[in-house]
Amino acid sequence: MKKATYIFNFILGLLCLIVSGVTYGQATKEFTDEAPKTTKVRISAYDGIVAIGYVDGGGFSNFTGPNINMTYGHSKFILSALPSLRYKRDNSEPRNSFVTPNLGIGFTYSYKLFAIQLPLYYNAKTASENGQWHIGLGLGMRLNYL
Repeated sequence: MKKATYIFNFILGLLCLIVSGVTYGQATKEFTDEAPKTTKVRISAYDGIVAIGYVDGGGFSNFTGPNINMTYGHSKFILSALPSLRYKRDNSEPRNSFVTPNLGIGFTYSYKLFAIQLPLYYNAKTASENGQWHIGLGLGMRLNYL
């Protein structure tokens, strides 16, 4: 339970930091020579980002699903559901499948074509382990930027 609380606090702090940075950037844009950047907050069903990464001793590949996103210049901040395939070798007997479908949630930051992602996946309670959230790290591409 403590891990989930720490992860939640970390993500909440990260979002606050990003929002305050964007707000500071907007407040100081009149002192720069750049063209003004507009901030747009939207809700969308799909965002065109494909990512791969590492979580809980295995890998994952996913697309951003239903999300709330904010665009600022070429940067995009996304909080979304992540329909995924997780890859993990099971060493127990009988063995589970190497590839399993999964739904996670997470934060994705993209700049132009590239994206970095912090997904959260939940492993359900089993006879040998308690259910808990696992945080991962992924890299990806924003396909609709092309």
